[in-house]
Amino acid sequence: MKALQYREIGARPELVDVDRPTPGPSEVLLRVTAAGACHSDEFIMGASAEDYAFKPLPLTLGHEVAGVVEEVGAGVHGVEVGESVLVYGPWGCGRCYACASGEEQNCEQGMRAPGIFTDGGMAEYMVVDDARHLVPLGDLDPVRNVSLTDAGLTPYRAVKSALPRLTPGTTAVVIGSGGLGHVAIQILKALTQSTVVVLDVAEDKLAFAREVGADHAFLSNTDAVDSVKGLTRGLGADVVLDFVGIQPTADLAGGMVRVGGDVVVVGVASGAVRIGQTTVPLDVNGRAINWGSRTELMEVVELAKRGAITIHVEEFTLDQAPEAYERLHAGQVRGRAVIVPGA
Repeated sequence: MKALQYREIGARPELVDVDRPTPGPSEVLLRVTAAGACHSDEFIMGASAEDYAFKPLPLTLGHEVAGVVEEVGAGVHGVEVGESVLVYGPWGCGRCYACASGEEQNCEQGMRAPGIFTDGGMAEYMVVDDARHLVPLGDLDPVRNVSLTDAGLTPYRAVKSALPRLTPGTTAVVIGSGGLGHVAIQILKALTQSTVVVLDVAEDKLAFAREVGADHAFLSNTDAVDSVKGLTRGLGADVVLDFVGIQPTADLAGGMVRVGGDVVVVGVASGAVRIGQTTVPLDVNGRAINWGSRTELMEVVELAKRGAITIHVEEFTLDQAPEAYERLHAGQVRGRAVIVPGA
């Protein structure tokens, strides 16, 4: 079968032929119907040999996966051959307190996410380690909704964690309106009565943010702090969600959050908000988001079924997957790039 693999440190991903996997006991074989390309993949492929801490190469990419159950291993119950499903990505041990609570992304043994720590779904077929990691997709289009598993789940957790601050009349800032950020805007509009402000680096990106629901949109530059404070009587934002995570955006977040506000960092990069008595307004809370829980993925699917969120996608065949990553790397994808192996 065909698979897109990262095969050499510093190289770009390659389309190769590999053996079709066979499910063992408790495992499920999926025929992949869609797989999302993510900036996290770029982070993995950008790591040096010394910093690379993921599955030993080669690594089949793809941690956002939808598929149809093709075959089940011995002892598998609760799923049917032919069922359309999403794959919950943060695979944990299933036994520790975090996993028992559905918080497998925080597994005490460490998570084994496909496409990161084990082979993923950027291929024609994929083995899932346990049926509990499958969420029914129902009648939802897998191509349009595969990215609910990360681009939907991660911003959902980020917004949900800040809901106590997001009472009516408050202001939430979203930095970056890309693959995750454009979903965060919709989640904020669905779950809160807050004013949603978006920062990004180009006018076309700001137009996209307004299209999906932003109330205000400003260029992400040194004037952005004054722009946000101008909307908030000089107080600053109640919640700032940083979907970029580089130092300039971290500095913006720290500069525009109000007293008692929240800064939530989602973007995978090296930026950091320095929280201390003299570095940010007092009583500011800061957190870094790690994916989301299995139950939260079910909640995200329900939002999609009700039409509250729609992920904007650009489709590519598996043969075009290397091109999709080049466009992602260049910042030329509007919304989410989705690979469709059967196309």
